[in-house]
Parts: sequence; C-alpha cells; structure tokens
Amino acid sequence: MAWREQVAREKIKRFADDEYWGRPLPSFGDSRARLLIVGLAPAAHGGNRTGRMFTGDRSGDWLFRALHKAGFANQPISINREDGLRLTDCYITATARCAPPQNKLTPAEMANCRPFLLREIALLKNVQVILGLGKIGFDNALTACEELYHWRITPRPKFGHGVEYQLDGKLLLMGTFHPSQQNTFTGKLTEAMFDKIFRRVRQLLQA
Repeated sequence: MAWREQVAREKIKRFADDEYWGRPLPSFGDSRARLLIVGLAPAAHGGNRTGRMFTGDRSGDWLFRALHKAGFANQPISINREDGLRLTDCYITATARCAPPQNKLTPAEMANCRPFLLREIALLKNVQVILGLGKIGFDNALTACEELYHWRITPRPKFGHGVEYQLDGKLLLMGTFHPSQQNTFTGKLTEAMFDKIFRRVRQLLQA
C-alpha cells in the first residue's frame, strides 16, 4: 500500500502531469459475462495511474486488441476511464488490487486480495470460462474456485499456454501466457498465439 501511494506521488517523467489513481483497483466489465479474465496486479504506471485494469500499459494494448478482434470489446484500445471502452460478455479482474513493487506479488498479498476474487466469482452467475493470464492468474483462479465451491481437484491442473481444464459441469479453466513485455518482446507470446486463445474462448461459448 505504501509503495503504491509513493509511486502515485512521485510518478515518472513521462506521466508527470497525470493525476494518478493510486488506490486499490476495481474490476470491470459485463456483469452478465460468460468469460472471466483473471490477471496479476495493476501496473505501477498503468492501472495504478489510470484507475482501470490493463489501461495505460503495453499489456493492455495486447489484451484489448485481442478482445476487440474476438468481439468482447467495442474498441481495440484502452487509454483512460473516459475513453468509451465497453466489454460485452467479458469481465476483467486480478489476483491483487494494488500495484506491487517490481511487479512481484507476495503470498500474503495474494491471500489478502483473494476474498474480492471469491466474491466476484460468486456474483458472476453466468461465467462459463475462466481465463488465467500467466501462472499466477491461473493458479489463483483455481484456488479461488476450490475455496468457493469446496472442491478438491486432483490431480491439480497445471498452468500452460492453451491448457483447458473442466472444473465441473459448468466452469472451464483456461491458461494463457501473460501479455507482459517480458513475453511479447521475446516472442514467447505472439499476437497470433494470443488471438488464438480468444477465438477458442468464443468457440467454446458458442458451442
């Protein structure tokens, strides 16, 4: 919390004139969504600055471009909270609500924020597919489902890009590499790979 607020006060040069959000980030999207996306945490100068998840950073550029192509977003860009972006049949949340130092979450931070994730999954009655962005998003989505529904899933699903696990008759858990610069700059995740994930989600929801 202290670090999140320090970043909002000190800022960085290219955003020196921006008023940072600097508070825990709310989730957003369509309350009737069948697709739930679980990310990592707000970026220090992305969501922590703009006040909306995946907004104002490179990861968001990748995510909303892919969502737009698959028909889940009305536009391919996310700049700020007043840019007109709307999600259809999709809801975006995260493992943690505050930007962590060096973008590295501690187990305590994940545990502290899990009640919010549990509550969201319980309230989103139409969700059929949960997509975990990266191993942390995937693992925490799985843990939240186990805690919420008192499931004991064995063997425990393992994260991988494109994996699919049917958790029960309704919920399907999927995984994808996170669209972080570390993955996209190195080619570990390409635009074609990411687009394929959302085409698959669309296919599953139409089945």
